[in-house]
Amino acid sequence: MIISQEYPPGQKIDSINQIMIKQSVSRETAKLVLKQLLDEGLIITKQGKGSFVVHHQETKNIWGMIIPFYSSNMEQLIYHLDFEAQKRGKQFTYFLGYNNPDEEKRLVSKMILEGYEAIIVVPNYDESKTAEFYRNLIQGNTKVILTDYTMSGSYFKYVVQSYDLGVKRAVNYLAANHSENLLLMKSETWKGRNLLIELMERSFSMLTVIDYPDKEVKVLSQMKELSMDFIKENKIRGVLCCSDVDAIRVLGRLRKWNISVPEEVKLVSYGNTELTRLYDPEISVIDCSYEEMASKTAWLIDEGKNSGPYEQHIIQPKLIVRGT
Repeated sequence: MIISQEYPPGQKIDSINQIMIKQSVSRETAKLVLKQLLDEGLIITKQGKGSFVVHHQETKNIWGMIIPFYSSNMEQLIYHLDFEAQKRGKQFTYFLGYNNPDEEKRLVSKMILEGYEAIIVVPNYDESKTAEFYRNLIQGNTKVILTDYTMSGSYFKYVVQSYDLGVKRAVNYLAANHSENLLLMKSETWKGRNLLIELMERSFSMLTVIDYPDKEVKVLSQMKELSMDFIKENKIRGVLCCSDVDAIRVLGRLRKWNISVPEEVKLVSYGNTELTRLYDPEISVIDCSYEEMASKTAWLIDEGKNSGPYEQHIIQPKLIVRGT
């Protein structure tokens, strides 16, 4: 409860007698609990007043990052944030939240208690489960920045890209100069819900229906569903992949099936990690602009209190046409 800020910094916690009653434990166990919390630096005791949750420690020159899963796209963002931290003489480290809202909240609170200068969070992808936590979070001297996520509103400091715009630019490229259909290749290999992929799917379908009513939209959730028969029978002429790794796999399968790219099927990946430039042909991409995202995030950390409580930056992703 201390780690999750259900007991916020400065709040008085239960006495030995209250612990005994609420938890149905002995006096010795209750005393041991308080001693362990004291030894771990989570509480302080005040003579005659009781025990209280500690306030934040002095700030350390450490930037911590929390990501919901590891991917080539996340690796790219980590690389640029690490570069920005090193330029400023800061230590940089990252943690996996495993797409688990409780783990994400625990990690954020723990780093605040440990006095990290900054915490950069790519939120758990079922963000409805963490929004209230961030609205009520007591940060102390730690700067908490949310980046590359989908929650909207004026409650947080964040740096996010406009996924709607990125998808629109991909659709316009994939749909040009033909009357056949489009495919969205999702990437669902993580635990739990992914609101980002849901947003991309909605945008992909809506934009195609509105701007290109002569085309049908097909969506696949997993790579195992993609086959040569599927491409042929559904007259697929353009494919948008939600990750660079999946785009490489799609490109490999199309070549194996002797389907020429981009003459018979156009291919775009959402990401632009170095993987997309290591193959022939190089893969056309929606560039997430992670370098700019990292730079804006670092600016928010540097400016700190001067940037206002709800400073927000929206990155405009760009279409880069290469060989696919």
